[in-house]
Amino acid sequence: MKKDTKVVVLGGGSWATAIVKMLCEKVDQVGWYMRNTTAIEYIKEHNHNPNYLTSVEFKTNQLLLSDDINELVEYAEIIIFAIPSAFLNTELSKLTVSLKDKMVFSAIKGIVPETGMIVGEHLNETYGIPFDNIGVITGPCHAEEVALERLSYLTVACQDEEKAKCLADCLTSDYIFCKTSDDIIGTEYAAMLKNIYAIAAGIAHGLGYGDNYQAVLMSNAVREMKRYIKKVHKMKRNINDSAYLGDLLVTGYSTFSRNRMFGTMIGKGYTVKSAMMEMKMVAEGYYALKSAYEINQVNGAKTPIIDTVYSVIYEGKSPRKHFKLLSENLD
Repeated sequence: MKKDTKVVVLGGGSWATAIVKMLCEKVDQVGWYMRNTTAIEYIKEHNHNPNYLTSVEFKTNQLLLSDDINELVEYAEIIIFAIPSAFLNTELSKLTVSLKDKMVFSAIKGIVPETGMIVGEHLNETYGIPFDNIGVITGPCHAEEVALERLSYLTVACQDEEKAKCLADCLTSDYIFCKTSDDIIGTEYAAMLKNIYAIAAGIAHGLGYGDNYQAVLMSNAVREMKRYIKKVHKMKRNINDSAYLGDLLVTGYSTFSRNRMFGTMIGKGYTVKSAMMEMKMVAEGYYALKSAYEINQVNGAKTPIIDTVYSVIYEGKSPRKHFKLLSENLD
């Protein structure tokens, strides 16, 4: 990728901030859209995001900051979406500029609630972007560790291998390793599902289950993930690759995981509403859970973990009672 490639990141949260940091290692100028005008002015004056990853210092002459999504989409050759899935449709409704000729990568780990689709499918069907121009950025990688420049790994997936390699090269640095994949659908579903399994891990932790149980829960989760993804998109893939299993493990176990944190609160007796209010960041798994459950009502994969978490989060069932029942179905 050329250093003057026009790359734009849409989103103002921790993952968007981490991606902008990675891009600034390789690209002369990075476009950055965020709707919070106060945050934009703060970054221009103080060189860091006031709300997320505040330790990351930017050279503001590298940043093209704007609260006008159309200005930056028109400028961009490559667009990276890092907006929480629950708010994606609202932001895209502001668009008057076409996305059809853009190379678009999703760094969103969720389902668009208005359509019940993963982001790649939503962009293809709603905006007519060909799948060859759509890609996915997935982990295992926490934004907080990128901020600390701890060695981290990414997978960039696209049907067009050259485009995947192009963005992978742009994100690679001394502390970021990137690999590529052609499994755009599978990696995106895996990125969504791992957040649900992290909620399950958090609930179990909040209820007082130990490491032995967590190990069995994660072992069952990766097999459940394999069954689920096979139903939605059958192709040859190794579920033990880092884009699937690795991302699941880091999200299920890490103290940085907001989905695990959300689940822990539920396990400790918080209501869903009170847990959501206390968390400063969005737990994508909460929004993904409803759509993932509904999709599987049609596809019929065996998903006892998803079903249990759904019964607790959306049906108000007892976490203690239903995780006891789940424990009897794990192996």
